[in-house]
Amino acid sequence: MGLPAMLFPEGYSIRLWQLTTNESVDKCKNFKILNCAASQMAGRWNLHMSRYVWAEPPSQTAFPVARPGLPFIGAASFVTAIFALLGMQWPALIGLVATLCICAFFRDPDRVIPADEGAVVSPADGKVITCEKVAQSDYYEGECLKISIFMTVFNVHVNRMVYDGTVTAVNYHPGKFFSANLDKASRENEHNALTLEAPGGQQMAVVQIAGLVARRIVCGLQPGATLVRGERFGMICFGSRLDVYLPPETETKVAVGEKVAAGTSILGYLK
Repeated sequence: MGLPAMLFPEGYSIRLWQLTTNESVDKCKNFKILNCAASQMAGRWNLHMSRYVWAEPPSQTAFPVARPGLPFIGAASFVTAIFALLGMQWPALIGLVATLCICAFFRDPDRVIPADEGAVVSPADGKVITCEKVAQSDYYEGECLKISIFMTVFNVHVNRMVYDGTVTAVNYHPGKFFSANLDKASRENEHNALTLEAPGGQQMAVVQIAGLVARRIVCGLQPGATLVRGERFGMICFGSRLDVYLPPETETKVAVGEKVAAGTSILGYLK
């Protein structure tokens, strides 16, 4: 038995063969055809995966957690342990649930990054709430394409770089904490703006914006730092919003209302 046939159960291989060749189930019963179907699908999988790369080495743990979340997880675990040692069952149970929720909030899954030339990837998990050209902004000189992504507390909070390039400026602005889905949040909320220059000379900006619940922006980058597309660069604790400013001629691949994943979803292509 060939390795591809071992990887795919019989029923699954039959279904895969039907999907790719439109053959009947009776014709798919032949073992050689099953083996061929599995081989074809394995080849297509390898071809598909060749279009993706790792921006960073994969984590060695089964459930990766972002480093900024460790103090929160440690504190919740400590309080839960105290309740348990004191025999306080209900507080201990509530503490355990809270600890698990915090672990989920700070999860940091590995992501494979599209290797398409010119692809700009999403910096965050969430929903696109703005996708339009603007005449001017505080972070981009001249007309540009603005894409805003709103994160809830249920999204992964780790932020990833949208494109290869060098950080030319980092500007932190303390501010208010309006709900991040409001337009005025871009200007008035606490935010941290990164200006990036791509290898081709294109300028772009990524702005981390705190929201109503999120009160802590994490970013350790300094001007001169060089990053690759999909690389982690920070996070916003407990959700919020990211704005991306791209050259106006960028070919857009998302629309308002679409859900995107950090590092994996393509926002558009640089021209």
